[in-house]
Amino acid sequence: MFYGAHLIKNGGALLLARLLQHRCVTHLATNGAGAIHDWEFAYHGRSTESVRENVASGTFGSWDETGRFMHLALMTGALRGEGYGQSLGRFISEEGCRLPNSRDLETVIRSDLANPLSPAHVELLVAMKKHHLEGGPLTVPHSWKRTSALATAFAYGVPLTVHPGIGYDIIATHPLFNGAVLGRAADVDFKVLAHSVDSLDGGVILCIGSAVMGPQVFEKSLSIVNNLRLQAGRPIVHAHQIFVVDLQDAEGWDWNRGEPPRTNPAYYLRFCKSFARMGGTMEYACCDNIAFLHGLSQLLLRA
Repeated sequence: MFYGAHLIKNGGALLLARLLQHRCVTHLATNGAGAIHDWEFAYHGRSTESVRENVASGTFGSWDETGRFMHLALMTGALRGEGYGQSLGRFISEEGCRLPNSRDLETVIRSDLANPLSPAHVELLVAMKKHHLEGGPLTVPHSWKRTSALATAFAYGVPLTVHPGIGYDIIATHPLFNGAVLGRAADVDFKVLAHSVDSLDGGVILCIGSAVMGPQVFEKSLSIVNNLRLQAGRPIVHAHQIFVVDLQDAEGWDWNRGEPPRTNPAYYLRFCKSFARMGGTMEYACCDNIAFLHGLSQLLLRA
């Protein structure tokens, strides 16, 4: 299931957590903002600010906790080879992390420079020295972690991958911001997503309110999987169903008829066109996204 950040802002994280608990989904994917809102609800119990007022004052998204703790979660998770979703889910579940001693980091780096995880050790070492961070346990209480989809996915071992853009999210304004850290975590998660897509035959993709990230990362991961399958003499991904939910009016167009003509408003729903070109069958529902998730949750949890 791909979902947009607004689902978390409107109370969707708890619904997603329930679906995970009941094994109704096998993979969740969101963008960087979705992960930020999930973490802020788990930590603060809220996630909102005035764009108009705070951008004008140069303070939009500039509080310390979100950028600091999310970066430290990703940096310490990277030492274990974990991606964005798993690192942050662990940080929330375990209410913090343990920062290694700077001297230990230096020893690991010098002992095996060719290790694929050496860059992750270097990034954390530089951050700790630059920002005067001490090694040892870092306790960060998350009083509302039961509402976190990230924490629930981590607890149940369900992949929840995060697919961010550099400069898209408020953590890019933090002094700890490091594009290499986000890129490394996102690289792991993209491979995890592709692994899930490889098991999609006869399965269902649900995209709720993700008009950019969802279709684009699915498109690339599906192409990679089909490429590898063909090289191995296997058939491409087939018999899958795609259900897309968003608020934009499609004038009732039936996508099973193919793409609409330019004279139809549905022609300009780029995300629908992207999904419709990826094999299987695709259906589009014009619906309030959180209302749709409430209805779907009730049906699935009743079954």
